[in-house]
Amino acid sequence: MATSTVSYLWRDQKAHQGFRTGVSLHSHTNQSKETLDFLANLGSEYAVIRPLLARLENRAQAKHGVRVDYAKSYWTPPMTPRLAFDLESGQIEKLELHSMVSITDHDTIEAPMLLRTVPSARRIPVSVEWSVPYGGVQDFHLGVHNLPSSQARQWMRTLAGFTATPSEPRLKEILAALSDEPNVLVVFNHPLWDLFTIGKEKHGFLVNEFLQKYGAWLHALELNGLRNWEENRAVRRLAQQWNMLLISGGDRHGVEPNANINLSNAASFTEFVHEIRRERQSNMLFMPQYAEPWKHRLLQSTLDAIRDYPDFPQGSRTWDERAYHPDANGVMRSLKELWPKGRAPLAIGWVIKAVQMLGNGPVSGGLRIAWSDEGQRRLALGEQEG
Repeated sequence: MATSTVSYLWRDQKAHQGFRTGVSLHSHTNQSKETLDFLANLGSEYAVIRPLLARLENRAQAKHGVRVDYAKSYWTPPMTPRLAFDLESGQIEKLELHSMVSITDHDTIEAPMLLRTVPSARRIPVSVEWSVPYGGVQDFHLGVHNLPSSQARQWMRTLAGFTATPSEPRLKEILAALSDEPNVLVVFNHPLWDLFTIGKEKHGFLVNEFLQKYGAWLHALELNGLRNWEENRAVRRLAQQWNMLLISGGDRHGVEPNANINLSNAASFTEFVHEIRRERQSNMLFMPQYAEPWKHRLLQSTLDAIRDYPDFPQGSRTWDERAYHPDANGVMRSLKELWPKGRAPLAIGWVIKAVQMLGNGPVSGGLRIAWSDEGQRRLALGEQEG
């Protein structure tokens, strides 16, 4: 029997007492490649931004022979592996808990491998967020935590091979092999997030089909710290339907620490995996930031992506050092390298300033009030919802 409990630090300041460990799962560093589609989405959502983006796109095509391609371009989160590790550890240690952090960048294990050279982080698990194409129209993201160190590179080649050429029989083989590794934890991240906007009904059908075929090798469904109350409640119902365990996953991309963690008495990450897989016990704690309006938190996360951080290591300081686009020959280069004279065109500066204005005190405060979801917060993730 799967036993999942959820508590909220803003409701109960002592919710973490009785546990000795806090576990941060699913966060991202500057080793993770993230789509720039969000800029196109912002242009659709905010009418003031669309004309500026159109001007930028036309100018790039006319003057430089470069067609703006949001799908092929990408950005990297601002935090280096060490900064991200310290951020997540620090939040947990403020609760006077021992901290464990599992970083899961998209389809790369470079962050944990780099962190293993840092004394304070040498015990970090080797983990990844694996992109799994499914049904020809959707990607599912699986958090694969605690890969065997000696085989981690080989595992990554295996996972990358499937992502490049998906095959259902091969997926079954890989998931079964991962499950045969007793210390590996496989989590279905944000299962009800329709990443490719194929439609709620079709996405839900694919999720249930996926769970029917492969659920035996998945160890938990994620309650995601960047998804909204309604979606997470639906994930809770999905877990009940399939008798699956729930687990936390913050999905941090910016500089706000994960909005949820797991509470445990495990002394090592391997012990925590056994707690989830063998004992089927998961205790989740939602942090105060999750109580903030969801749309406001998404805006802040977007602003984190385009802010400058002058105190960060070189290469992570300015937003255009962290964003990449193919040049006229198709070679990926940072935007800072692509700019004429190394400076952003005026039109792009206007776009960035327009987005940043949304984060200014008066505007941000007004949006926060307009986006208030107090009713959703009162329902929380329990059984009160009707």
